[in-house]
Amino acid sequence: MAQPTVCYAVDVECVATGTDHNSRSVAQISVVDEHMNVLLNVYVQQQQPVVSYLSPLTGLTAAVLQQFGVPLPQALAAVRSVLPRHAVLIGQNIRQDVQWLGLQEGQDFDSMMDLQGLFRVWNDKDARKSMALFNYYRHTMQPDPRAMQAAHQALLAAPPPPSFAKRNTQFEGVCMGNRRTCTCGAPFFG
Repeated sequence: MAQPTVCYAVDVECVATGTDHNSRSVAQISVVDEHMNVLLNVYVQQQQPVVSYLSPLTGLTAAVLQQFGVPLPQALAAVRSVLPRHAVLIGQNIRQDVQWLGLQEGQDFDSMMDLQGLFRVWNDKDARKSMALFNYYRHTMQPDPRAMQAAHQALLAAPPPPSFAKRNTQFEGVCMGNRRTCTCGAPFFG
């Protein structure tokens, strides 16, 4: 008998370990179930020098990571312990979070759904907000195509707020990876 679909929002926050937009290190991992229960919120000790905690974007500080951080292997084991193999992972740019965590589709989880693909808007990278948005889609929009069409029209009519990367092409000397204003020369992946 097939396992029921169980959704989990996953969110990863990273600190900058260099000045180019690819120099990032996992610093916080959150997992929320479809009922909005926080199953995991773990901070990760940094093994490399941190150039910037990107605090306005991540909410992280040196003090938080030093006081509450655990080694990355311990944090990854905690993630795997709360995710069943039949889980559907939900999030903003979820593929990047999965890559940072080294999770394997079909092994550590069943599949993933990127909220950017559903709504094509930016939202704070917060696992609880991601799950709330997905639940709204699943319970309200998915069964009613007219509601989804109305939501798309409302999103198209609303001007998007500029992202952190657009407002800050660099922060504390770190390139934020805005393709149009990048000057660090690092490649863009995906």
